[in-house]
Amino acid sequence: MSHGFCARALLVAASLLAAFSLAQAQTGALLDRIKAEKKLVLAHRESSVPFSYLDPQGRPVGYALDVCVMLAKAVQRSLALDRLDVSYLQVTPANRIEAIEKGRAHMECGSTTNNAARRQQVAFTVPHFITGARLLVKADSPIDRIDHPALKAAVSTRNTTPLAALRKVDFERQLKLDIIEADDHERAVEMVEDGRAQAFAMDDVLLFGLAAGRPDPKALKVVGKFLTTEPLAIMLPKDEPAFKKVIDDEMRRMIYSGEIQQIYRRWFEQPIPPRNVALNLPASYLLRDLWKYPTDQMP
Repeated sequence: MSHGFCARALLVAASLLAAFSLAQAQTGALLDRIKAEKKLVLAHRESSVPFSYLDPQGRPVGYALDVCVMLAKAVQRSLALDRLDVSYLQVTPANRIEAIEKGRAHMECGSTTNNAARRQQVAFTVPHFITGARLLVKADSPIDRIDHPALKAAVSTRNTTPLAALRKVDFERQLKLDIIEADDHERAVEMVEDGRAQAFAMDDVLLFGLAAGRPDPKALKVVGKFLTTEPLAIMLPKDEPAFKKVIDDEMRRMIYSGEIQQIYRRWFEQPIPPRNVALNLPASYLLRDLWKYPTDQMP
């Protein structure tokens, strides 16, 4: 066998392998599984109002859930499926990343910040919200900032960026706060209400939503300057470019068509469960600017 023939054979084999790899990438292992099983799992939260929470009947609802339902329909269209069974998995801040990493859910529909550390484990699509961490305190509290003398104990939710920011500020300013970790947002609010903590550090939009859902919404208030700037985005499995492209393309379509703005107004400007109270939070200038040039690339 000549060297020329061997070289040509190797070139042909390499070309076939490259073509196979390209075809596989265009479909993607995850999309193949979804197409075969006709099943998609959405991870949701228990009390991340108004993004992802349980209504009085125990059903998962919220802004991020509505966005994810649209994304699921896009996956169904892209795979030309006659049906796609969508199921729900409740997660917490502590296990949400693992749920996506281990394949127990295909999208996490909540209030998760897209940051560099998390991008080592998972992927994110275009943000659906931009917020920042502030403080929730009792309405009669004098506390109006993180370094107020009356603030001795502060709580935040385990495995969240506001908790990390709270620790960072406490260290840098030598505040010597007693920092408490709560399992979820609901428990953190209860700690403020019963006096175990004087403030709850969390994304301000979540704080407004949590306060609106309490028996007496006026008993709590949101105070202080932003401790962080948080781009919140739907979390996706890492290294699934074909699946991510379907999701990213649909996010951009919803933004450019104005559909996501309609979903936003439903959850942030109109009365919502459980108490039919409106948050009255129009889209911030940061979010409006992001939606002019939607991207998943976050600093």
